[in-house]
Amino acid sequence: MCIRDSHYFEEISIPSFDISSEVDKQEVRNAVDQAHRELRTRFDFKGVEAEISFQEETILLSAPEEFQLKQLKDILRDKLVSRNVDSRYLISGSVEGLGKVKRQSLELRQGIDREAAKAIVKLVKDTKIKVQSQINGEKLRITGKKKDDLQKTMAVLKEASLELPIRFDNFKD
Repeated sequence: MCIRDSHYFEEISIPSFDISSEVDKQEVRNAVDQAHRELRTRFDFKGVEAEISFQEETILLSAPEEFQLKQLKDILRDKLVSRNVDSRYLISGSVEGLGKVKRQSLELRQGIDREAAKAIVKLVKDTKIKVQSQINGEKLRITGKKKDDLQKTMAVLKEASLELPIRFDNFKD
């Protein structure tokens, strides 16, 4: 019979963090509600059949004219910014004309797609910081031996002009 000491099997923790691009849907819903309320009180939209609505992964805008759709989008972006939601999460669809009403859908970007993940990995490798990056579905995991290297990597990624907003999660020391 062999008895093993538990201290031999302690988990070795390697410093790491995850990079993700997930929008807080509740904050988006709140921003849409605020934009809808502002729409009802604005003088330039009195008597105009304009609407902003949120459905799972899509925000729908509708108005009689295309310039009014642009105004609706500006109102929405203003409310998103006030709720700390990056407007880069929105992917604008094309404007569709249905009779007297023009419509546009704004898709919510969720996760990091393969091409963006490869671009981030390349950016991290080009820094020559001693960290490793790994693509895990719609997230990336960055690992390194030193916490300082991970923090330098975060700083580089914050400064980079990426086309999508990113968050740093699960920082493990």
